Amino acid sequence: MLPDLSNSSFSVDGLVREDRVHRRVYEDPTIFDLEMERIFGRAWVYVGHESQIPKPGDYMTTFIGKSPVIFCRHSDGKAYVLHNRCGHRGALVCNVERGNTGRVFMCPYHGWTFQTNGDLHGVPAPDCYTARYDLNAPEFGLVRVERVGSHKGFTFASLSRHGAAFALPNLMRKSIDTITERAPDGEIEVTGGVHRYAFRGNWKAQLENSLDHYHAPFSHASTRGSDSRQFQRRAGEASGTRLLDEQGGLTNWDKAEAVGYADGSGYVGPMPGANAERNGPLFDLYKAALLKTRSAGDVSRILGDEWYHNAAFYPNMAIQLRALYIRVIRPMAVDHTEVRVYPIRLKGAPDEMFHQQIKFLNLTHAAGSLIQTDDLEMFRRIQVGLRGSGTDWVVFGRGYGMETPKDGGLLAPGTSEVAQRAQYRAWKHYMSLE
Repeated sequence: MLPDLSNSSFSVDGLVREDRVHRRVYEDPTIFDLEMERIFGRAWVYVGHESQIPKPGDYMTTFIGKSPVIFCRHSDGKAYVLHNRCGHRGALVCNVERGNTGRVFMCPYHGWTFQTNGDLHGVPAPDCYTARYDLNAPEFGLVRVERVGSHKGFTFASLSRHGAAFALPNLMRKSIDTITERAPDGEIEVTGGVHRYAFRGNWKAQLENSLDHYHAPFSHASTRGSDSRQFQRRAGEASGTRLLDEQGGLTNWDKAEAVGYADGSGYVGPMPGANAERNGPLFDLYKAALLKTRSAGDVSRILGDEWYHNAAFYPNMAIQLRALYIRVIRPMAVDHTEVRVYPIRLKGAPDEMFHQQIKFLNLTHAAGSLIQTDDLEMFRRIQVGLRGSGTDWVVFGRGYGMETPKDGGLLAPGTSEVAQRAQYRAWKHYMSLE
């Protein structure tokens, strides 16, 4: 018997099993509202990278679930996450996606102003507020999100005052370290604009897809040449990825690792052929830039170390290490999701290398691209298909029973659905909390 969602203390036991989930998880608006409260209201949700707000007064607006927030840099040099809500009458204070506000934000309704650390700066004609109102109280400012965690500029926040402290699983932390280490200057920048798209489907479909090696040869069959290879994606590559092996199978994909963690995060290992040697004038310039700050041994290891293909940080962010971009997922409704894709620049690398990287990203994730459009069509088809009554269950059984422990997580062959099963164990955990 399925749970009664009119009861706020409902059990999710009937919705999530070890290798499958009920279709209501994707299509029930009540479940979506509870996800916003119990998952996005409690988990460590990715907000942005500090390089996106480099100077005092710089800000970007975003959402944690349904809650609008401002990610901004204060005059003390620190980055703050603030609730984007006036402490007076509750109006959205900042309605611009990003910019520099100078010293203060101003609410357009009654002119209250706020410092970039959230403190109330000024109230027009304050004399009418009697002594019972302490305008210095935090409630009258842009209230700070209290719990914020960061690793090498990647910033996460939790709306809950309680819960586990911020801590990335070891190999998830290493995925960020691996990107940073590839930058000759030892830092990255999230710059170069953004691709933004929306699809008529559930947000979890995009998160699942981020760690799905099984779909690539089929969903993206139109990108395969006669040799089963895709197009070139990075500077220095002689050819693209082989989507099917010489026998037309998935053996190479299964040589890659797939790992899922209890917190819902996970990663999948490099695509087949990712360790192929790269060369060419531009790649040689990049290698020379690395050698200025690294030993020859370290450079050889960095250029040959392809630990990951995708790393997904539950519930709303994924990093693609091969193409160097961040994908941020924003749930809008049970069947409406917005996604933003930000390129990552390796500081100190040749400018032309970043220009080529953006060109490749345009091929894969622009509105008329060759990759992302395939996935969006699948997400739409999932949402439409689940309205039917043929079966009530969505199955994540590939590789079930083949898992082995891996550095605090569970490891299985590359095309397994071990990472998706981990996502739903985390989903069940959060949704079971009252």
